[in-house]
Formats: sequence, C-alpha cells, structure tokens
Amino acid sequence: MSATGSSNPEYVNSRVRARRAALFDEEDYRKLVRMGTGEIARYMEETEYETEINALGARHSGVDLIEYALNRNLAKHFHDLLSWADGRLYTQIATYLRKFDAWNAKTAIRGVYSGASSEDIQTDYIRAGEFSGNLLDQLAAAGSVGEIVELLEGTIFEEGLDEAYAEFEEQDVLVPLENAIDKTFYEHLLDGIDENTVDRNSPQGLYLEVLQAEIDFTNIRNALRLSRTGTDLDPDEYFIEGGKLFERGELPGLVGNFEQLVERIRESTYGEDLEEALAKLEDADSLIQFEQALDAALLEYSDALSYTYPVSICSAISYVLAKEREVENIRAIARGREVGLSVEEIEEELVVT
Repeated sequence: MSATGSSNPEYVNSRVRARRAALFDEEDYRKLVRMGTGEIARYMEETEYETEINALGARHSGVDLIEYALNRNLAKHFHDLLSWADGRLYTQIATYLRKFDAWNAKTAIRGVYSGASSEDIQTDYIRAGEFSGNLLDQLAAAGSVGEIVELLEGTIFEEGLDEAYAEFEEQDVLVPLENAIDKTFYEHLLDGIDENTVDRNSPQGLYLEVLQAEIDFTNIRNALRLSRTGTDLDPDEYFIEGGKLFERGELPGLVGNFEQLVERIRESTYGEDLEEALAKLEDADSLIQFEQALDAALLEYSDALSYTYPVSICSAISYVLAKEREVENIRAIARGREVGLSVEEIEEELVVT
C-alpha cells in the first residue's frame, strides 16, 4: 500500500494471523528431521512453498533447491506484509525490514571477499528490504570490497562503513564491516521515536518496546560471545545504542567477568524469561544453546506483546521473527541431513516455541 494516510493494524493483523497459522509446527519438524534432502523438497512442495519449489526445481536440487526456495518465499511474504500496510504502520514495517538490506550488504561483502560469482551472491540475497534490484545487482558484480563500500554511499550504512573500512584494510578481516552494518541497522530502528515522550501504551510505545527488546537481546548475545572467547576486542565497539538493559561503558567490565555478566542479565527485566537458559549456560557451558534460547525468548516476548496489544505493529514483527525462524529451522534440517548429522544432533539446532 503506501506510507501516507492512516494506519490499518486491524486489517494487517487479520492477514498476519492467517499466515501464522500456515507456519510449520513441531510435528512438521519431527517429520523433516527424518527425511533426506530430496524428501524435504517434496514435502515442501505440498505446503505453501509449492510455488518456489516448482519454479526452481528445474535448475536446482537438494540443499540448493531448498535454500533458494526458502529465501524467495521469505521475500514474497514480507513484500506481501508491506503491501497490506498503510501510513505509519507501513513506515514502521519498512524500517524493520531493512534488516534484509543489512543481510544483503553482508552477503555481497562476504561473496566478493571470498571470490564468489555474481550469480552465487545473488542467489543468497533475500529481496525484502529497501535496496533496489539495480543496487543489488551492482553489489553482486562489484570487483572489490572497497567498491561495495562506495556503492553503499547514500544508504543508511554509509557512515559506519566508511569508518570500518580503514580497519578492514589494516586487518584484512570482515568483522569490522559486518559489525558496522548490524549496528547501523539496529540504531536506525529507533529513528523518529522520542523515548522520553512516547506513551508506552500507544502503538508507537509498543513498537519501541519490542525493538528495544531485540536490541537488548543482541547486546546480550554479543557480550556473552566476547566474554566466552576471552578476546581483547573492545566491547563498546559492539555495543548497540537504544536498548534498556545496558549503558555505554558498562560492558567492558561485565565482559571481563562472566559470572557478573550472567548475574546482571538474571537481575534484569528479562531475567525470568531467560532463567532456564542461563542455568543451562552455567551448567553445560554451552553458548550455542543459550543463543537458541535467546531467539526463542524474543519470539515469545514479541508474541506476548502481540496478544496483549493486538492493534499495534507487534503482531507484524512477531510474524516476521516467526517466519525467519521457520526458514532457519528448515535450513538447519536440510544442511544437517546433507552432512549426515543424527536426528538428535539436528533437533538440538532447532528453535521451536
């Protein structure tokens, strides 16, 4: 629809509920983990992935067919989501879907850096953000990482990438560039929202709440990764502004003391949601399981807001997160089956709420 006019959350949410009902459930995943990749593709053909599997089946097979179908289907659903929305709701959804601009920028950078072909880079795109088809084509065809940084001038990622590129040239690692892209996306999520004046019970206030939770969970994930690896990287370089949990300058001390960091999270507003995951993190020493628990907790948190405040953007964001998780689960199953992982090993990779 358009970014002008009044918002229409009731209409969007009714469409979202229908799409949520079609998402794979625990029973679907129980079936998929026992199938080969060809069987998984045939199973998907009997679901709402039928169009993508049929369109791509003549050119691809196995895991490639599944991955390309997943990316194309994801983009289709999020374009639909935008087509339903009007007014401020359209603008909010479009801003949130910039996460796929971030995905595509990082995909192009990784591909060009590793010497992948333009075609291979393009097949990994998820065309659901604001980048034009022409820009995506140019990024995939770029001859160097520096050319990609130049092509992204004029986008929201320009300033952060300019600063990170010097570090990339010095160290020849992609981490500074990828971190700059992620930070820019999250920090621009809150553009136009004044936290000090917004009514927390208004649609705008609820939008702020769910975005702050995602920023907080991203900061938690980054802090725990840095703490576990014992790296000498500056945690403030990975800190994302806009959340409620941490203040700038607080993380360096916490990252250096793992037990104190865990306790800080446990005492936060998210402590109850993450209590079980934190216990596993301490007992099993497994950061992977904790990160999966973070993903599940964010899904549940957004779901709770969408049920409590149905006339808001929360339902749309909850659907985006749930659809992303479905795609990640199916991808993990297909990849796991291809490399011969056991059913139990694959199930450990899934996030099911």
